[in-house]
Amino acid sequence: MTQLASISSTLLYVAFVMYLIATAFFAGSIKSKKTREQQVGKNRWATIAITITIIGFISQLGYFITRWMAAGHAPLSNLFEFITFFGMMLIAAFIIIYFIYRVHVLGVFALPIALLIIAYSSMFPRDISPLIPALQSDWLAIHVSTVAAGEAILAISFVAGLIYLLKDVDLTKKGKQTFWLEAVLYGLVIVVGFVASSTTFQLAGYQTEFTYVNTEEQQEVAQYGMPALVTPNQGELLTEGAFASSIEMPAIVNASRLNTVIWSFIVGTVLYLLTRLISRKSVSALLQPLVKRVNLNLMDEVGYRSVLIGFPVFTLGGLVFAMIWAQIAWTRFWGWDPKEVWALITWLFYAAFLHLRLTRGWEGNRSAWLAVIGFVIIMFNLVAVNLIIAGLHSYA
Repeated sequence: MTQLASISSTLLYVAFVMYLIATAFFAGSIKSKKTREQQVGKNRWATIAITITIIGFISQLGYFITRWMAAGHAPLSNLFEFITFFGMMLIAAFIIIYFIYRVHVLGVFALPIALLIIAYSSMFPRDISPLIPALQSDWLAIHVSTVAAGEAILAISFVAGLIYLLKDVDLTKKGKQTFWLEAVLYGLVIVVGFVASSTTFQLAGYQTEFTYVNTEEQQEVAQYGMPALVTPNQGELLTEGAFASSIEMPAIVNASRLNTVIWSFIVGTVLYLLTRLISRKSVSALLQPLVKRVNLNLMDEVGYRSVLIGFPVFTLGGLVFAMIWAQIAWTRFWGWDPKEVWALITWLFYAAFLHLRLTRGWEGNRSAWLAVIGFVIIMFNLVAVNLIIAGLHSYA
């Protein structure tokens, strides 16, 4: 098992490096002086890029299979496993859509987002452990894999929407669209801040422990990987000489993970301000040259069709399969758990997206904004709900 786990980790690392190299080649592909080449069709740089991407995907698929063999169950039982699978599905969705449309610029944005997601996953415990009783079911693989696949396909609509807005929004004029577009990119920099801060403290070997009282009035131990800016409910510091603020969180909040989110915002904000200071441009303005030759109608179609495919897949995984498993595990279809509520919010939002698109004619700029907002909802569920709010899904 140890050898398989080691092979699995190596394959994931290889996939990460392949995606990084492929991003550079996709960036090279959009430098072509032929406008038609840059939008669709064959391109030598893009051919190399998609080949490397496929090699990376095969490597990541090998990671998934070998980890499954090592664990003896589908590797979807914790945040590290779910997020890496989500990243793999995003790459799979990108490859399929790329071969349909041959839009090279999609790779310049889709691959870095997948890289951020995989890097984000690496900050969580990677140990292979036995399944807790609640997860010992075939529905683990069925429910979680379809949710991840649906969200990954919907993420492609975000990539297309972001590219559309970078081309369509006039950044020389200050307004609501300019502000919110920059806010979305600031959010992506926050993720970079999370990776940077977590990696730094991890390499430094920093760790602090608290005893605290959970929602069931039981005493547990919480581990912090960063200096404690917030402390757990009725928390008492166990690590001698470590820093701990006096800001105490209620039992319903996972204080150690909220602490990580706060550090991510601090470091991400510093990185964002440094980027603005050095370049003297907004992040939107720095990225806009990459989309100069983009066909807006094509981006609109890619975004819309991604939602058309991703929405029914997410419906199956996030609602139908989830309710069946909830009935088996907890003897009820619905219980207003935070994770269930946000799955419903996500479903209702994309249902509204399709309704507005089909009946009200919300195309182009409006459709792109809806795709971006939808991805923000998905990421809020993945980050905030998983990390901060306690619930029946907290085992993840």
